[in-house]
Amino acid sequence: MRRPSFLITVLAMRLFGRKRERLEGLDEAQAYARCHGDRDTLVRIVELPPRRKRYGELLASGEQIRRGFEQRLDAREPDEL
Repeated sequence: MRRPSFLITVLAMRLFGRKRERLEGLDEAQAYARCHGDRDTLVRIVELPPRRKRYGELLASGEQIRRGFEQRLDAREPDEL
């Protein structure tokens, strides 16, 4: 069971607490202007192509790796053992 002081604190925070205003997202130009002031001619905004997927279908599951290992073991010549 929660203590009454906890409930009073929660109620007080809801009644008297300030509501936070959500800031809107900034684009790159607005963020630069906010941090560094006016932009001179030496600074350019460059649009980069989207990144490619890093791992896509490259990684095999543990089960696929285990099966491949067993196949390689079975394919060995007896004198290699």
